[in-house]
Amino acid sequence: MHKPILQIGSLALSSPLIAAPLAGFSDLAFRLLCREYGAGLCYSEMISCHGLVRQQQSTLELLATVPAERPVIMQLFGAEPEVMGEAAAILSQLPIDGIDLNMGCPVKKVVKKGAGAALMRAPELAAAIVTAVVRATDLPVTVKFRSGWNHQSITAPEFARRCEDCGAAAVAVHARTWSDGFSGRADQRVIAAVKQAVKVPVIGNGDVTTHREALAMMANTDCDGVMVGRGAIGAPWVFTPDSPASPALPQRLAAARRHLTLLLQYHPYHHPARINNQIGRYFKEVPAAAAMRQAIYDAPGPAALEKLLTQL
Repeated sequence: MHKPILQIGSLALSSPLIAAPLAGFSDLAFRLLCREYGAGLCYSEMISCHGLVRQQQSTLELLATVPAERPVIMQLFGAEPEVMGEAAAILSQLPIDGIDLNMGCPVKKVVKKGAGAALMRAPELAAAIVTAVVRATDLPVTVKFRSGWNHQSITAPEFARRCEDCGAAAVAVHARTWSDGFSGRADQRVIAAVKQAVKVPVIGNGDVTTHREALAMMANTDCDGVMVGRGAIGAPWVFTPDSPASPALPQRLAAARRHLTLLLQYHPYHHPARINNQIGRYFKEVPAAAAMRQAIYDAPGPAALEKLLTQL
C-alpha cells in the first residue's frame, strides 16, 4: 500500500493539490468537478457560524455534500469562540472529513466584524477560536490565514505556531497580506518560513495557475501541499498531472459541459447569472473569447445555455 502524499490528522490524501474555498464558486458541483480532475481534497465556501447556528436556509444550502466528493472540508468563519465551537459541533454531524477556520478573508464586511483576516491582528482571540473548535469536534481542524495584516507585520510563522499549539492539524498560508488583497505577487518566502516554524502540514496558497506551478511551489518552499484558488476557476485541469496550461477548445467545452451538468443536478436553485458566470470562465483564452463569453452571459436560462454549448 503506497504512502499517502499528504496526511492531515487522520485524513490521508492521494494528491497534494487542494481546491481552495472560493465564495460564489466552491459549491458541491465545482468541488465534484475538481475531484474528478484530480484534486486530493476540496474546501467548501466559507460558512457563517451564526448562520449555521441559527439554521438560516441560505447557510444550510452551503452544506450540500455527496459521498463522491469526499474527502471534503467545510470552512467556518466568525469571531466568537463559543459560537464557532457550537457551529463546529453542528458540522461534525455531517459526513465530512474536516473543519477549516477562515482567518484570511480580506473582504471588508467580514473584516469589519472581526472575522477573516482581522483575526491576524487579534492572535489571542484567534487562539481561543481554534481551541474552542478543536474541543467541539473529533474531526481534523485546519486554519487558513495570510502572511500578516500588512508588510510591516508579517506574522504568519508565529500565527501558525499558535494554531498548532491550540490543536490545528494543518495550516494553509495565502502568501499575501490583508493590505495586498489579491494584488501583487504572493511571497513564497513566507510559506517557507511557516514550514520551518511548525511540525503540522503546511499548505501553500497564492498565484498557482498550473499543475507545474503547484509542484514548483512545493519544491521552492518545502510545503506539504498546495491550495489552488482563482487558478482553478474555469480551469479544473490544474489538478491533473501533465495537463496543458491552456487546453484547446474541445477540452474546455468538455469541462464546461460537465460543470453545467453538475450545476443543474445539484444546484437548480442557483440564479442563471451565477451559472452563466461560472461557465463563461472556461473560455477566457480562446479565439473570439469575448463574443463567446458574452453569448454565455446572455443565455436566459439553463436550456439555452446547454444548447449554446453544443453549438460552440
